Amino acid sequence: MNLKNKDFLKLLDFSTEEINYLLDLSAELKEKKKSGTPHRMCEGKSIALIFEKTSTRTRCAFEVAASDLGMHPTYLDPSGSQIGKKESIADTARVLSRMYDAIEYRGFGQEIVEDLAKYSDVPVYNGLTNEFHPTQILADFLTIKEHCGDLAGKKLVYMGDARYNMGNSLMVGCAKMGMHFVACAPKKYFPNDELVKECMAVAEKTGAVLEFIEDPITATKGADVIYTDVWVSMGEPDSVWEERIKELSPYQVNKALMDNAGEKCKFMHCLPAFHDLNTTIGKEINQKFGITCMEVTDEVFESDASIVFDEAENRMHTIKAVIAATLA
Repeated sequence: MNLKNKDFLKLLDFSTEEINYLLDLSAELKEKKKSGTPHRMCEGKSIALIFEKTSTRTRCAFEVAASDLGMHPTYLDPSGSQIGKKESIADTARVLSRMYDAIEYRGFGQEIVEDLAKYSDVPVYNGLTNEFHPTQILADFLTIKEHCGDLAGKKLVYMGDARYNMGNSLMVGCAKMGMHFVACAPKKYFPNDELVKECMAVAEKTGAVLEFIEDPITATKGADVIYTDVWVSMGEPDSVWEERIKELSPYQVNKALMDNAGEKCKFMHCLPAFHDLNTTIGKEINQKFGITCMEVTDEVFESDASIVFDEAENRMHTIKAVIAATLA
């Protein structure tokens, strides 16, 4: 499998075989990390990490992955780059690709990372855009394989707002891997029709099943994984909290929903999660609306069914695989 110099912008750009290759490489590199076996496959190379949106997991995963591979990472925070402000995306790409061997971008519209890739002479990786979050999905799928076995046929139910990067990317990933994807939310929160149509075409070739169901009990019956995310995405105004809480509360992941899915069901969340009052936003929401958790209850989050921290760790291993596959 040759992915040398290939950009990693969205999973739609990759075949089922290529995704499986990246997952197998991730497992191999994870084993080397755990055993203390050096794997400096990109010795002497460097990577620019552009973060227009801040992150804990994505930044740490890229920095540690790069370091393990023998690379030097440079972190550019929201104030550390002139991208799109004083310097065009095209110019930024052409400058950075003269200095670095790869570029990562985490920020806003998908068109930004696509433009970076268009004008860059080195691989560009999508660390998150409004529309897609492909590195997260690789981590999710590695985690599902570790806990549930082969991906084909597994039923993943995404609860909540499926219109943005996580709902979109999970739908794409499940279509590519022959899985059973269910978006469970009010109809207005389903993914856009154009992307659904594209994924349906993929599903016809892979045997995947894509469903869009409003009733949580119907949707979660027999699920292998129930997945959720915060109800208000990064960059959205605080004013939408009231609307989301009102409309998405019936889609909260709680013990009754997990029990409905069955004993084998695992809980996943890309984090951060609002499952208690130990965050500033959690306390503010509690004061305004009188609730102690949002998209998932603390009981589920802390349960044996929860594999969220395995999932978070796997961000590092799968990102490392993407870098190694495209640079080594």
